[in-house]
Parts: sequence; C-alpha cells; structure tokens
Amino acid sequence: MIGTSELALFAALAFVAAYVQTLTGFAFGLLLMGALALTGLVPLPEAAIVVSLLTLANAVMVLARGWRDIVVKPFLLSLAGALPMVAAGYGVLTLLAASSLSALRLILGFAIIVSSLQLIRRPSPLAQQSGGPAFLFFGALGGLMGGLFSTAGPPLVFQFYRQPLPHRVVRETLVAIFALNSVFRLGLVAAAGDWQHHALLWALAGLPAVLVSTYLARRWPPALSARTLRFAAFVLLLLSGVSLIAPVILGAVPARA
Repeated sequence: MIGTSELALFAALAFVAAYVQTLTGFAFGLLLMGALALTGLVPLPEAAIVVSLLTLANAVMVLARGWRDIVVKPFLLSLAGALPMVAAGYGVLTLLAASSLSALRLILGFAIIVSSLQLIRRPSPLAQQSGGPAFLFFGALGGLMGGLFSTAGPPLVFQFYRQPLPHRVVRETLVAIFALNSVFRLGLVAAAGDWQHHALLWALAGLPAVLVSTYLARRWPPALSARTLRFAAFVLLLLSGVSLIAPVILGAVPARA
C-alpha cells in the first residue's frame, strides 16, 4: 500500500523535474528517474512506466496546438531508428532489473552524467540540415535510452538543436517523437504483461505537480540568466549521476536486484 507521504514526495520530485524542464527545455525524465533511483521510492522498471505516462500527458498538451510545426522527414527518420531500439532497450532493462541492480544504476548514472554536459556545452549549429543516416543514428540512440529508462531526450536533443530549423519546429518535433516512443514503450510493457499496478497511481499523483510547476515556471521564471539556470541544472544532474554511481563503485549496493 502506497502511503500519503510517499505520494507527496513523488509529487515534489515531479514538481522539481518539471520546473527544470520548463526553464531549460531539457532533463525531466533524467532528473525524475535519477531521483527515484536515489530515494528507492519506486522501482526503476515501474518508474520508467510512470515517466512514460507523464511524458505522454505533457506531449498531448503541447501538441494540441503545435502539431502543425512538426518537420515530417526528420520526424519519420528519427522514429524509424528509435522504435526498434526502444524494444531492445526495454529488453535490456527487463534483464538487468532481474539480475543486476548495480549494473542498472551504473548505466543510469553514466547516462545522466553524460547528458548533463549538454546543458553547459551547446552543439555547434550546422550550415545545412543533416542527412537521413544521421537522424536514423541519433533516433536509435534515443530509442535505446527511451527503452531503458524512458529518457530518449539527450541524443535527439543534441541532433535536432544543431539543425538550421526554427526553435518551435525543433520543440514540437521532439515532443512528438518522445510521445510516440512513450506510446510504443507502454505498448511493449502491456504486451509483455509487465504493467505495474501502482504506475497509474504514481502518474496521477505527479500530474498535478507537473502542470502547476510548468505554469509557475512560465508565469514567474526566476530572475536568473539562461546560462545560470543551465549551469544549476547541470550541477543537479551531475550530482544525481555521481550519487548513483559512487555507491556501486564503493560496494554499497548489492550486485543483484
């Protein structure tokens, strides 16, 4: 039975993750997955389902108005690379969740640390749009991370924000890719019979916090420069990643789940 205090803590973590996401355009899934792994509040396989549900809910709100801005060819190419790797990543998560908690924490911690670097080092813009193989490749990387932890963002953010495309086009296209990745991943979970009974309850607890946090961050953003905000988010992600990896290296986490 999930207590009120656990639901309140989850809502608070979702609030912080959504606030950072709104200000920086990045890191909701990574921050929330990292926080849940550190607190042990929700097992990682179940946490990934919850993140998928919250990502999908956010995407529905964003795309209700912005779906016309999706750039079709990069969108389809990225999905073509992503969806098979979502299945592969989900298979790896299922295997490691049953056999090696330490390996799962190492992979998530390393992904968070590498991804945090994107917040302080922006990709160099390209003179012309990338070819199809590049979108397939970065889509596949995003799909692998999406299958593992419902955090497909980092490789795709790196790829799309280098393109000579308007910001709104990039944003809406990425949100659409993340949404379909989440739908596909949730379908895999249901087909495999791995749906966790409490996942919907966690998502319902987090959804109001995400909505309120997003509104507050947009309506009254802190009086800080974009550079300062990105650096603060970088530090938060970096500490989260190091905190996941360090106990494994020091032997404080058992090798098996």
